[in-house]
Amino acid sequence: MKIRNLDLTRNPINAEHQQFGLPPVEEPVSHPGAHPLLKASVWFIIAVLIALVLFLTSRFFISNNWFGGWQIIGETVSGRLFWTAVMVGFLAQVVDGALGMAYGVTATTFLLATGATPGAASASVHIAEIFTTGVSGISHVKFGNVNKELFVRLLVPGILGGILGAVLVTQVDGAIFKPYISTYLLLLGIYILSKAFRPLRLRKDSPRHVGKLALFGGFVDAAGGGGWGPVVTSTLVSSGNDPRTTIGSVNFAEFFLTLTGAAVFTLLMETNTWSIIIGLVFGGLFAAPFAAVLCKKLHARTLLILVGTLIVIMSSYNLYRALG
Repeated sequence: MKIRNLDLTRNPINAEHQQFGLPPVEEPVSHPGAHPLLKASVWFIIAVLIALVLFLTSRFFISNNWFGGWQIIGETVSGRLFWTAVMVGFLAQVVDGALGMAYGVTATTFLLATGATPGAASASVHIAEIFTTGVSGISHVKFGNVNKELFVRLLVPGILGGILGAVLVTQVDGAIFKPYISTYLLLLGIYILSKAFRPLRLRKDSPRHVGKLALFGGFVDAAGGGGWGPVVTSTLVSSGNDPRTTIGSVNFAEFFLTLTGAAVFTLLMETNTWSIIIGLVFGGLFAAPFAAVLCKKLHARTLLILVGTLIVIMSSYNLYRALG
């Protein structure tokens, strides 16, 4: 039997648990930043983000000299593809910031509608998500939303699933794979839509089959360009697990899943979609404040209905084009 180090102090988390008849949280949950594993993970994320910024800077200015770098940036910013990606990144980040999930699903659905192949769309989304998931993960640790035990249980299976999904989508011709991806996104949109009409029942016991769920979620996320949040977060929360620590832990683990997937995509396919990647990141930066306002003004059920309906419509259109 596990000996639990409970935090018996009066804090907002324990007050919320008392309201639902749940026991007090453990010390690592109420003070997650003090755990060595989470501290090391946060510093690792910071180091990766700094290294990635330096890499992108060197790619533009060292490889192409100073003048050539600015010329490439000018051509990128003046292109239609870049501004399409900015719009997609803005919309996807608004959805993700308001709901805590569905960035990849929303972005991939729209990119497929613009004619991108499944491999290119998924690769672009995963590379862009390194920034968004990194900042999001650090924020969740800072605000005490990460359960160390759940994070560890999600991490390795999620990464393995992501590698398998990335390998599959890069080895299959995009034209063949696109109908299946569109069908998957359509079903995922219906699933998100159904969440708006299902009541939440909190459970007291530890979540089951987390490893299998993470393996499947990582696979469909890489193969379909999104789905880690809708699959893993929605399943755990709908099963009655604490929404706050579930969302925080799943988001924190997503950075490592995204980083691995982006690395596999870079190794297995030629990444020539930097206009899309930069556009997604650029659009996402401006969406964060708007997402916070939207999250405050609109009810969660309304947001779920809007997002689910949008994904169903776009996926149906993509499926019609793929089969037509």
